[in-house]
Amino acid sequence: MNARLPLTGVLRLGKPSDIWFKPALSVVVAVAPPNLTLLALGRLDLAMYTMAGSLCALYAHNRPYAARARALALVVLGMVAGLGTGLVAASLTGSAVVLVTVGTLVAAVQKTLCDATRIGAPGHVVLTFISSASLFAPQTLSQVPGHLALALAAGAWAWLVGMAPGLLRPHGPERRATAHALNATATHLESPSANSGRTAHAAVQAAWHTLLAAGTRSGTRRALERLVVRAEVALAAPVDTDPSRLRAWARALRGNGPVPTTSYDDELLGVDIERALPVRPWWRALGPLAPIAVRTALGCALAGYASLALGVGRPYWALVTAASLYQVNVTLTWSRGVQRVVGNLLGVLVFAAVVPLAHLGPAALVLCCLALNFGAEALIGRNYWLGSICVTPMALLITAFAGHQEPGRLITERVADTLVGALVGFVAAVAVTNRRAGDRVEQALAAVERAQERTEQLLAEPHPEPGAPDRARRALAAALVDLRATVEAASGEWWQRDLPQERVVRTERTGHRTLAATVRHHRAEGARA
Repeated sequence: MNARLPLTGVLRLGKPSDIWFKPALSVVVAVAPPNLTLLALGRLDLAMYTMAGSLCALYAHNRPYAARARALALVVLGMVAGLGTGLVAASLTGSAVVLVTVGTLVAAVQKTLCDATRIGAPGHVVLTFISSASLFAPQTLSQVPGHLALALAAGAWAWLVGMAPGLLRPHGPERRATAHALNATATHLESPSANSGRTAHAAVQAAWHTLLAAGTRSGTRRALERLVVRAEVALAAPVDTDPSRLRAWARALRGNGPVPTTSYDDELLGVDIERALPVRPWWRALGPLAPIAVRTALGCALAGYASLALGVGRPYWALVTAASLYQVNVTLTWSRGVQRVVGNLLGVLVFAAVVPLAHLGPAALVLCCLALNFGAEALIGRNYWLGSICVTPMALLITAFAGHQEPGRLITERVADTLVGALVGFVAAVAVTNRRAGDRVEQALAAVERAQERTEQLLAEPHPEPGAPDRARRALAAALVDLRATVEAASGEWWQRDLPQERVVRTERTGHRTLAATVRHHRAEGARA
């Protein structure tokens, strides 16, 4: 099977995220104090190290605060580890080939770990940018501890910035996830389609994931769980649900007001049991990610070496470009490559316009970087290329922290590295095919069929274990969402055998019918009680 490489729609702008301003403001608040402090001390040459820690504020904005605390701490430690690897390598060797090789291996590890742990946007790209840039920063071993200390201190500040909104809205992430599930379900009920149905089921599963990661079950979280159950029931039995009521509940979740109450306490028995089940370790996902890791390593290495062969002074830009491309399949990798090239080429034009202002003085340089930080995070959610228009000039301006750089040369090198990294990176994606993607579709189909069989068995039992039918229903819904994601990933992969599309459609259809049967069964049991 050959995947198509689309051009139409790749640059189409999507709707902004509901919380687009939060990561944008957070990164400004995280970056500003360290940079302004260094400005006051006359040591902007150290800003690269504090930026490493400050940029950790970009992560985990959709996670509940208990989970966010752990995720941000791991991101900070991962950032410092990558930075430390780069600085030590830079202090031990001046060989550009060796440094590119080290950067390649680090990028592959970062990509694999970020995907396995599902850390979320911006994923490995920011980590790879910092670790790769540090490889070419003049360094001695004696300086490394101090520079890492700066990064760790800025990372601690970024952790506080990320956790601070919890003081005002302790259940904000859970409320947003639940509201999104209700709105997505209402949209599907109003205009049913295969796409809206998949979106709604995915939103419901994301809400459960958020609520199950939230820690101790407070009264507010329990009320939110009831609303997610109502969304599940609406998807299974759409005729019996008023979409306007779902939207009214979603609106009520804004702010810190009381959560609307519903009468689904008995269905939460399944949630109680589900919380007691052991969590699947993240390292179980490493095996399926092996092709992506190999693609990243090969693409970054070839891009870096090609940049060196062309005589570009900063080969890590090509390396980072290649690393930023890799998605779950070749088709999405191609789309990201187009977005990256368009965004970077427009970004160098923005840099050419902004650089005279930034060169007015160190304070102007810091303020321009802060503005571009905000713009990047405010826009990137609408489309990757739009955010790259701000990311590119910001990356170019950061090089000026260590001293004046010739703008013309920076522009030329950035354009060359962008084109080299995108071209070579995509070639590596095509060369390293994910031949096991079809096998994972078969496994996902089998998982749905097992979950459906288990659910039907429980429906046939006269007195099933309390909470078991509801837990089985959620497991079946999760398996259906996973099946759709697996099929979409495999459909965009090259050189695959034909996928069992008829079986996929049949399995999805029967699975959703079983979900509807669980709702009818529950209502019948309630009527007899």
